[in-house]
This record gives sequence, structure tokens and C-alpha cells, in this order.
Amino acid sequence: MFDFRGKKVFITGGTRGIGKAVSEKFAKHGADIAITYFKEKILAKNLINSLSGSNHNCFQLDISDKDQVQNTIDDAISFLGGLDIVINNAGIFIDHPIFEVTYDDWQDSWHSTLETNLIGPANVCYFAGSYFKKKKKGKIINISSRGANRGEPTAPAYGASKAGLNALSQSLAIALAPYNIFVGVVAPGFVETDMTAEILSSSKGDIIKSQSPLNRVGQPEEIANAVMMMAMDGMEYATGSIIDLNGASYLR
Repeated sequence: MFDFRGKKVFITGGTRGIGKAVSEKFAKHGADIAITYFKEKILAKNLINSLSGSNHNCFQLDISDKDQVQNTIDDAISFLGGLDIVINNAGIFIDHPIFEVTYDDWQDSWHSTLETNLIGPANVCYFAGSYFKKKKKGKIINISSRGANRGEPTAPAYGASKAGLNALSQSLAIALAPYNIFVGVVAPGFVETDMTAEILSSSKGDIIKSQSPLNRVGQPEEIANAVMMMAMDGMEYATGSIIDLNGASYLR
């Protein structure tokens, strides 16, 4: 079903969880991969070395730094010899319940979250979109969240950032369609990764799983499959779509 031979793919936050699964899927199906990492260089290098194929590389990136975003995309394009698909996956989640944090912490949480989860991806879209405009073709897929609609009561900045990412994606889908640039969104619910393992194994785990009638959370490979489907040739009419992938734990 999937054939990405010759495709050049740029994935932010591509070393862990959903990003790792997406990286592995694209490489397995023939793509050349450039992934970004924030701090874990060894983890990123090990992943690159384990991927199918050989024309892959990793780049350190603080996605909240606009200059780094531009330089890293330029470096990835230079290494890959072009660019066809961008996956905006990097993001952060900060707990900041409104009446349990100081005002300074509240402000810091909002600033950090919006810079990383919304403004960073917006800058990636700008620079990748500018390249795709010259090429007259390209795909951008943004990883959002169930929290954009269901709400995140202990992390409202996260929910707001993902709601903003949905709106950004659909606005750009309209703006970039005349240039044959696709923009879509995959919005997962709770996903089992190394970062969620602790809470899933705690007393809260069963409660989280019971939110879905499947009585489980998602797997990174399931999210990767949805990303691959959006990225494949022949899905261009789905531009502007948001795929909710949450095991019917939230329906809208």
C-alpha cells in the first residue's frame, strides 16, 4: 500500500514515541529521512543507524528558535537533495493547573508551550512551504491531539496550542492549495510510549484506558499508519482534513 521510494522526508521530534514510529515506517517503505532531536543525540544517532536504507541523518533543533528552524530545514534539504514531505511532530506537555501554580509559572508554561507546539510548527510550515512553492509540490502533516477539542484541564496551554495547530493547518490548506501543497493533521488520543509508560502503569492507567470503548490506548504504529496514509500519493483531495485517532474516546 505504501511506496515512498525516492521521497525525502523531514520529521521533527523523530527519535521517540510517535516520531520514532513515523521515522521507521517511512524508512521501511523506501524514503530518505532527516529527523530532528532536542537533546538526545545518542538516541537519535542510534535510531538513524537502525533505520532501513542508508540516506538518513539527524539534526539537533530547538523548534522554538526561529533561526534554528530555517537553518535546520536548509541543512536537511541539502543533505537529502530535496524535500517532499514534512511531519511536524515535536512538542511538549507541561502540567500547570490554574490554581496550583504561581502566576510566573503559569506564564512560563504558556510561553514555552505555544513557542514549541504552535509557533515552531508555523515556522517549519513557512520555510518548508516556501521551498514547496518553488517546487510546485509538497506535503505537510501536523501532529495535533485529542486535547485540541476534548480539553486539557491541567495543561490548558497544550490544548490551546493544539487547537491553534488545527486552525493553522486548515488555514494553510486553503492558502497553499493553489501551489499544489497539501496540508493535513493527525490528532491522536492517548498513546502508549516510553514517556507515558509511568502513568499507564499507575492507578490512573485503567481510567485512561477506559476512556475508549476499546479499553486501551493507541500504539505509535497506529498513528504512524495514519500519517503514512495522508502522505501517500493519491490523497491530495484530503487536504485540510483532521484525522481523529483516539479509539472513540472523544467524538465530534
